[in-house]
Amino acid sequence: MGLNDRVRQIREEYTTVGKPPVPTALSGVTKDRVREALKLIDRATVDMIDVVFALLDDHHRNLFSKAAENSKFRDGATVAHIATHVGILQRNSEKLDREGRDYWLKPLWEIGAVEKVYFESKTKSFIPGHPVAKSPNNAYKLSESFASILKMKGDWQGSLQKWISADATRVRLRLQAEMAKISSRRVGSKHKDLIQDCVKVYAPRFLPEFRVLYVDDSDGDRITEKEAAILAKAGIEIGIADAMPDVILCNDKDKTLWVIEAVTSDGEVDSHKVQQLKALAKRSGYGKVSFTTAYPSWKIAAARQGKHKNIAMGTFIWIAEDPSRHFWIAES
Repeated sequence: MGLNDRVRQIREEYTTVGKPPVPTALSGVTKDRVREALKLIDRATVDMIDVVFALLDDHHRNLFSKAAENSKFRDGATVAHIATHVGILQRNSEKLDREGRDYWLKPLWEIGAVEKVYFESKTKSFIPGHPVAKSPNNAYKLSESFASILKMKGDWQGSLQKWISADATRVRLRLQAEMAKISSRRVGSKHKDLIQDCVKVYAPRFLPEFRVLYVDDSDGDRITEKEAAILAKAGIEIGIADAMPDVILCNDKDKTLWVIEAVTSDGEVDSHKVQQLKALAKRSGYGKVSFTTAYPSWKIAAARQGKHKNIAMGTFIWIAEDPSRHFWIAES
């Protein structure tokens, strides 16, 4: 059963017995309190209010399938989990647009109200940061300091004003970064390593006429200012609705692009991604865009394609452990 259906089923189980799918207070905090608090820090959009309320959820079980039985939604939720909680569980509508996370999630973690966490399936626990870029185990939770202010009975407004000060924000974000580094050393990042192999091994061998425009090997800003400037100089502006590949290269001589997706868990170049990026190329004045899906090993490639068979026709596959060849997926 897919995530959307699971969450709809949860909602139906409550409504069938006449209970509200979401209580009026989560972790002892009402949505009105969330609204008041976010107004004070200029984050009171409808979506952000509902996102914060979702991340207070101590009522529903955590949506990671391997989470401990006593683990709650508030312990850690992916972008998709949050999108379904808000759209389906709270609103009885469609899930939030995941690509809109830059509007309803990013402004909250930029000030430290929301923290990045990673679900370790072996220990069934959450650790700080996103040590593996683009991992399906990357999640978010409210910071303890922000959640505690929402729960306060006394002068919570005064505490919130101190909390949002520039100095306090810098301290919070620095501590989060330090904890994320510790997690990264603990977990490692096979995905990041594969992306670097694509840039340093694959591209020089098979794409010598192309130069790298963009590399997405972290979970920071979707596109940094420096990367945006490089892309803009090449005539490319990537919007929130556009697919965000791991590597984008361009050939200035014949005005073509090449896109690489590094796959350790998911994210192959499928037909939907091809359509999206062809539209981006055309809009940006490029005559052609080509694609490669990279895997670290034949074992992982076989496991993924044996199950999903989602590689788009007319694209390439490259295996890092067999780097001297790349394979063309012939169109039928």
